[in-house]
Amino acid sequence: MAESLKTEIDLSQYPHINKGLAGIVAFSSNKSFIDGKKGELIYAGYDIDTLAENASFEEVCFLLWNNRLPNKSELEELNTKLQNSRELPKPVLDYIQNTSKNAEPMAVLRTAVSMLGDFHELDADDTDEFRINKAITITAKIPTIIAAFDRSRSGKNIVEPLNEKSTAFNFLYMLNDEKPGEEAEKTMNLCLILHAEHGMNASTFTNRAICSTESDMYSSVTGAIGALKGPLHGGANQQVMNMLLDIDEKDADPVEYIHQRLDNKEKVMGFGHRVYKTMDPRARILRGMSKQLSEETGHTELYEWSEAILETMKNEKDIDPNVDFFSATVYYSMGIKPDLYTCIFTMSRVSGWTGHYIEQAENNRLVRPRALYIGEKNKDWVPVEQR
Repeated sequence: MAESLKTEIDLSQYPHINKGLAGIVAFSSNKSFIDGKKGELIYAGYDIDTLAENASFEEVCFLLWNNRLPNKSELEELNTKLQNSRELPKPVLDYIQNTSKNAEPMAVLRTAVSMLGDFHELDADDTDEFRINKAITITAKIPTIIAAFDRSRSGKNIVEPLNEKSTAFNFLYMLNDEKPGEEAEKTMNLCLILHAEHGMNASTFTNRAICSTESDMYSSVTGAIGALKGPLHGGANQQVMNMLLDIDEKDADPVEYIHQRLDNKEKVMGFGHRVYKTMDPRARILRGMSKQLSEETGHTELYEWSEAILETMKNEKDIDPNVDFFSATVYYSMGIKPDLYTCIFTMSRVSGWTGHYIEQAENNRLVRPRALYIGEKNKDWVPVEQR
């Protein structure tokens, strides 16, 4: 007769089994540190507030790839390499122009990044310098992919990337076919910094697991994009904006709207975090940006609704907003379509993913966790005619 492990197994023998790997340390890393109780986030030794106030996204990329900030000549060299790597191979551009105009932007981005692997030289020199050059190539081309698809699906001409200016400036230029102002560039640069790295989240774990098989960086980043695409990870900020737009369309009171969702046991996106037990420090920075931008662009109701929702969630559930909550209104105030939000998240987070890839490759071991079998065993075979 079959015996069931469900009733016989002693789970106390397996102290490291946690749902969703909660609390499990899978890797050691120099890339970032999070203190969930204090609401602290550090990139390679630098507090996120320090970087937000002083750094460019390009400096953060260098930091995550090298575990130190660049000097002047190193930063100039990196900027030049990024600027000269923005153009897409023709087959990738053809794909973007010919794919379905109704495709999800993240699905298009995932496919286009995977295609980029066809156009990179073979790993003849598998060194950190070679890996960093791959990281530069991928980081430089992702903004071009996003902007090209958005314009193509809208029936607009695709704007060729500039071989000058910052990543933030160039992206907004390619997206809108006009050079952005200083404040718009500054805001986009700050958003890219805030999303660049965040510990062992689902997409970063996926990225490192793929790297551990000695697969290439394009495969790892493609897998990470697939993980980020989900609404419980990077897709949450789009859901936040959809919620705010739904409130607007229904002319609903935001507090009553949230109470109704809570009464219906529906999830309110943009709140709670697996690590932070207080306000996400990135949300704190974005909160100020959201207020300022909403006033400048005439979307003050979005900020006011967000504050009302924040207060309601704090009172009813005692949970704080995460990075997705205020990033939604920041992007919307900048005129960016909600279904591009997760793509912009990718545009930033690729710096962290590739940094983790480099780190994993330096001291690699194949990721191979165990699974606890909790099903039955020794079941009797029954011929198909008798089932």
